[in-house]
Amino acid sequence: MHGRTGFCGTIRLVGTAREVFGDALPIAERYAAFLAKAGVERGLIGPREADRLWERHLINCAVVSSAVPEDAQVVDIGSGAGLPGIVLAIVRPDLRVTLLEPLLRRTTFLNECVELLELRNVDVRRARAEDVVEEFAVDVATARAVAPLERLAGWALPLLRPGGELLALKGERAAAELQEAEPLLKGFGVRSAELLQVGRGMVDPPTTLVRVVAGRGEVVGRRQRAPRRAKGSRKRSS
Repeated sequence: MHGRTGFCGTIRLVGTAREVFGDALPIAERYAAFLAKAGVERGLIGPREADRLWERHLINCAVVSSAVPEDAQVVDIGSGAGLPGIVLAIVRPDLRVTLLEPLLRRTTFLNECVELLELRNVDVRRARAEDVVEEFAVDVATARAVAPLERLAGWALPLLRPGGELLALKGERAAAELQEAEPLLKGFGVRSAELLQVGRGMVDPPTTLVRVVAGRGEVVGRRQRAPRRAKGSRKRSS
């Protein structure tokens, strides 16, 4: 792992990447190289991110796979450059992943990624989550750097089957966002909502998830269109 793939080359990081991706590591390397070149050129990730792609982005997202059930149908909301959706599809070929993204330039990039990496378990859909509520009833919805949890949950929960899970990758404000979203989550009738850390010992700091489990009945508001995103709330690199 070298060259313009964002790999730092430390022994620890090499070992972690091999442990996390296993036989799929060559596919992850191709994705990293494409991100470092085309992703930067098209403004999907910042130029400074190219040199820290593995630890900050790829491994950070790959460890989320430990929280995803086997053979799950996954929708990645506001997929952007494919984080975490493409990474999950690479590390977990048993998953069926839909990358949901409203912007044409991003879906173009995602389709190119899927073709380049020959990912047969990935579909790319150009749409907003709130506009495809009636088309999805998935096991897991994922999102990274899309919106505060209070808004994200309003888009994601109607896409879940009863008992399905929202796995939102969050940063330092994870606990605060969860508290702020409590009234909305209660209104949706969720079964549980908690903070979860994954990847301890593999990535520093560990990846923080907010895991929200939908109730056993039909999600409240499933046939109600959630509010559209406010300006400036679209996915950004993190």
